Amino acid sequence: MQYYIVDAFTDMPFGGNPAGVVLLPQGSGFPDEGLMQQVAAELRYSETAFVQRNGEQEFTVRYFTPRSEVDLCGHATIASFGVLYREGLVPEGALCMNHTLAGDLEVVAGERVMMEMAAPRLVGTVQEVERLCHIMGCLAVPKMPVEIVSTGLPDIMLPVGSMDELEALNPDMAALAEMSRELEVVGVHAFVATGDGYTAHVRNFGPLYGVDEESATGTANAALTHYLQRRGLVQPGSKCAFLQGEKMGRPSVVETMLRPDGTIYVGGKCCIVAKGELLV
Repeated sequence: MQYYIVDAFTDMPFGGNPAGVVLLPQGSGFPDEGLMQQVAAELRYSETAFVQRNGEQEFTVRYFTPRSEVDLCGHATIASFGVLYREGLVPEGALCMNHTLAGDLEVVAGERVMMEMAAPRLVGTVQEVERLCHIMGCLAVPKMPVEIVSTGLPDIMLPVGSMDELEALNPDMAALAEMSRELEVVGVHAFVATGDGYTAHVRNFGPLYGVDEESATGTANAALTHYLQRRGLVQPGSKCAFLQGEKMGRPSVVETMLRPDGTIYVGGKCCIVAKGELLV
């Protein structure tokens, strides 16, 4: 099995969000789940994608964190289809079908990869906001609602008041993991809109799945796009750009596109930094 280490949502090595990508041999099925989990744990990235080719532009992708399988991962999808393009397996602008546990999603492959997200939905409103703020280390209770939104994976959208407050967040990871388990979410997506050319600056925390902080999260920024649309801050037909990973020293630009029908696409560039062969 060929594997790759890919930095997604950046065109520079050692920026963005790294993911593992494993291309399965043509005509083979997926390996045993235990083996895929072991590979993800060995590579130690927040997600590793296993890519099975079904046809010229049709694929099935499964995603594993170091601890468990998840339905979908935005940055690992960008990494996967970036690899397929750079290895000459799909042409520039190819409209591909990606079969995932979150549904069948379109992906436009090429120098910039754009992926369709699952239909956005409001899962619910967080009731224990003060408890969440205490866990996160917020300086003040948010003025906007704290909601759980999903475009394939449910995340808590947490508005904060300033860049200083966003940078100062220092979650109690054990307590956040427990609250995430109770609310059945992946984690917390904190954001602030600054009016500096980006739609928002964001930070994402998912300790329940072994990821204290992510430097780029496609699904969560798609969910944030829907959250902002519901407040009239993003209009249908708009393009958004979210800056993430600053605190981690891995700045990432996650692009989203809100189509007039409400469909959300997420994407960006990626950079392959290593590849090799798995001898298992």
